[in-house]
Amino acid sequence: MTSRKKEKTPLKTRPRLIPRGKANEVVRLGHSHYWFSDLYVHMLAMPWIALIGVVVAFYLLSNLAFACIYYEFRGGIENAHSFADMFFFSVQTMATIGYGRMVPVAPLTNLTVTLEALWGFIFFAFVAGLAFTKFSRPTARVLFSDVAVISDYEGKPHLKMRLANQRTNRIVDVRIDLVLLQNGVTKEGIKMRRFYDLQLVRSRVPLLQLTWTLLHPIDERSPLYGATQEKLEERGDEIIVSISGYDETLSQTIYARHSYVADEIICNAHFEDILRRRDDGKTEVDYNLFHSYQPAGAKPKAD
Repeated sequence: MTSRKKEKTPLKTRPRLIPRGKANEVVRLGHSHYWFSDLYVHMLAMPWIALIGVVVAFYLLSNLAFACIYYEFRGGIENAHSFADMFFFSVQTMATIGYGRMVPVAPLTNLTVTLEALWGFIFFAFVAGLAFTKFSRPTARVLFSDVAVISDYEGKPHLKMRLANQRTNRIVDVRIDLVLLQNGVTKEGIKMRRFYDLQLVRSRVPLLQLTWTLLHPIDERSPLYGATQEKLEERGDEIIVSISGYDETLSQTIYARHSYVADEIICNAHFEDILRRRDDGKTEVDYNLFHSYQPAGAKPKAD
């Protein structure tokens, strides 16, 4: 592998188990999605903007549907004459506002109001539970370096990745798992995807408040021993980093993951140092250099 220097790595277009960004790179053929039976899970997985859009659209459609029913029973609502009146009467009924100016006076209209009130309780309870669950879910704000680098550490080549806690609090009892996903062929000629554990010099720390550089020794026991960039590309190697820890502020366990493919692994390079001790005794962290690296000629300071 040849060394190179760049600030950002372009995203790979080939499939990867842990995609960069929010794109789903797996196409499932013959797979049932069970949208309605698993609706709650699907809506929890939506981004906030999409969820709000779905809730607002469903709310408006529900009121339009009931407004159409009320309009069919014209005369059943006192002081309501136009379709707009029916729509806003439906809004008042579903939200149990009841201003009192428009009231149902016919049996069928009262029955419809009863059904809509029941539907309103169910709808708002569902939305409230959904919003509370999304707000209360523990989330990690862990920053991973765009690339992994390979350079010597204590006289031996090591694979290095950098991560940082983006919040100002602490993550305690942090554990890291590093795994290599590799496409291979068995002796019987069967193509398989296999996971190989990559040992770390240190896989646990008592707390993560600033940054941490992960180190995997590339020796005879490492699945990466003797690998070239061409071989990594050919095998479709993907290195997966998983982190778990206890967030002191949230009082919950949080998780984060990231992955690197062949062209995101830079040989004969080291990360720029981002930690400095200032004259006033404070520690300075320069996140502008977080993803930057240099050829292995210069001696970096340890994180």
